[in-house]
Amino acid sequence: MNKKQPLRSTGNTRVIQIHPSRLCNLSCLHCYSSSSPRERGALSAALLCNALTDMAAEGYDYLCISGGEPLLYKPLPDLLTHAKNLGLKTAIASNGMLLDEQHLTVLKNVVDTIAISLDGMPESHNRMRNSSLAFARMAANLDNLRKSGINFGFIFTLTQYNLNELDWVVRFALEQEAKLLQIHPLEESGFATGNLPEERPDRIESAYAYLLCETLKEQLKDQLYIQLDFASRQALTAYPDIVYAGDTLPETDAPLADCLDSLVIEPDGSVLPLQYGFSKHYSLGNLHSSDFKQLADDWRRERMSDFYALCRSVHQKVTTPGNPMIFNWDETLRTASHHKPAQHQAIAVGWQ
Repeated sequence: MNKKQPLRSTGNTRVIQIHPSRLCNLSCLHCYSSSSPRERGALSAALLCNALTDMAAEGYDYLCISGGEPLLYKPLPDLLTHAKNLGLKTAIASNGMLLDEQHLTVLKNVVDTIAISLDGMPESHNRMRNSSLAFARMAANLDNLRKSGINFGFIFTLTQYNLNELDWVVRFALEQEAKLLQIHPLEESGFATGNLPEERPDRIESAYAYLLCETLKEQLKDQLYIQLDFASRQALTAYPDIVYAGDTLPETDAPLADCLDSLVIEPDGSVLPLQYGFSKHYSLGNLHSSDFKQLADDWRRERMSDFYALCRSVHQKVTTPGNPMIFNWDETLRTASHHKPAQHQAIAVGWQ
């Protein structure tokens, strides 16, 4: 069994992302999960709590609940309380419109961080959120959020056309005393595929965003933590293990958190590697059909080598000279996961 925790993109944190429902009070133009007020159905708290117990035993230590809008998931406090009792750090990702004093009172002792969507200046935010009230209602809740003492930050979706608004977003985050600003590039998935064609940042816009964020990190390092969800070709060439593209596979008895730094539970109960929308070929399975411990055991034996072969194949392509220096690794890998698995099998031969 491996003793040393492998280097990953999440550092020493091992993340569980849960999307218990696609019910949302908004129908955002860019929503990767196609959530909306029309959606119904949700995973039970009992199912998720049982899975969390097993996941914690496998080495996962951080829970983030999204959706849909997590504040519309009625068992949210129970799920967060169970996670805290297991020793996990907890977070939710919200549009902020429902973060009233009543919700904050319930959340205060069970959530460590709240990440709030912020898609630029008020007009831009409202356009992306598909609501003329989105910004005003979110902003009206920030004073109570500060008073609650819960750490919070903002998530800014970067498109081909809104990098010029990043300075405003940074100033707003500083004024509101946020601790974190995460900048995530728009991906062509969910509603964005039809609503925002050609708006994901191209290689030039991505490079400008990377340079600007490196400058902002240096300027604001003691005031605001800035996270940009891009990878650099140079970094991935030097550190392939960060993206599961090293020369060796983990042992099949290694804790799952040493094999996968992030797991996603989708609203149908599927457990996927890394991110929402990953191909079901690499899925651990479904919580409705088996408990998580069994899913993890089966995945290590039967699918882990396929997953690592995929990562190594994609890594070889993106680190070839002439490809973009800055790019969205997560989207690149997710897209590749939907290609025929046979294209990646040869990469695994050297591990077996």
